[in-house]
Amino acid sequence: MNSHHPVKVIAVTGGKGGVGKTNVSVNLSLALGEMGRKAVLMDADLGLANVDIMLGLRPKRNISDVLAGECRLTDVMLDVNDNVRIVPASSGTQAMTSLSAHEHAELIYAFNDVADEMDVLIIDTAAGISDSVVSFVRAAQEVLVVVCDEPTSITDAYALIKLLNRDYRMTRFRVLANMVYTDTEGRSMFNKLLTVTDRFLDVTLQYVGSIPYDESVRKSVQRQVPVLKAFPKSKAALAYKQLATRVDSWPVQSMPRGHLEFFVEQLVQGV
Repeated sequence: MNSHHPVKVIAVTGGKGGVGKTNVSVNLSLALGEMGRKAVLMDADLGLANVDIMLGLRPKRNISDVLAGECRLTDVMLDVNDNVRIVPASSGTQAMTSLSAHEHAELIYAFNDVADEMDVLIIDTAAGISDSVVSFVRAAQEVLVVVCDEPTSITDAYALIKLLNRDYRMTRFRVLANMVYTDTEGRSMFNKLLTVTDRFLDVTLQYVGSIPYDESVRKSVQRQVPVLKAFPKSKAALAYKQLATRVDSWPVQSMPRGHLEFFVEQLVQGV
């Protein structure tokens, strides 16, 4: 594995379903691609694939074929455009939701083939705080926690952060407020979360901004075209571009963090 090409590894998570994680993962990947970054988006919701659905793609093979040794990772990757590729998950395959430590390691070693051809790996995790979610999040260099304005969103995000902090000593999380009517509302959500984490946990949260509530997003989901492509001038699309600029400025930490080797090591040790 090439240790000279740093890859920024970002897990997009939320602790619960319905917060718009996949929308964030897809549009952030596209916005980074527009900036000239080579982005790979991995659908890590290993039992209920939905990235390909959101992009209107029909994968013939998926990650389970790689694990079965039937093909290489490059064989299952789908080009979204020049700079963005996705790794589709298998939908409704129960076995994929409970991978062994060895299988997780196999999955990540498969990225060896493409390490030199990517700048950013974005992992769209499943909802909840299953072992699979925890292992992917722990292995990432950056954790982007998506929250929305529902009471359960804040409590579930807190539960995820608490688990990662208490059991795995993770201390740094970035928070994105999604589907907000004003940025003030986004900051207020962040502050609610910050109030509880400051009181009970030893963690640092960083607010990375908000994505506005926008009817264009709902329309784009129905069309199976990401909002960045379907409505590039919409409020949501412009917010995703701003988010991508911020993400691009995050430093890729020195060895071993920020490299796929670190990702592999963490997954192997952690499951």
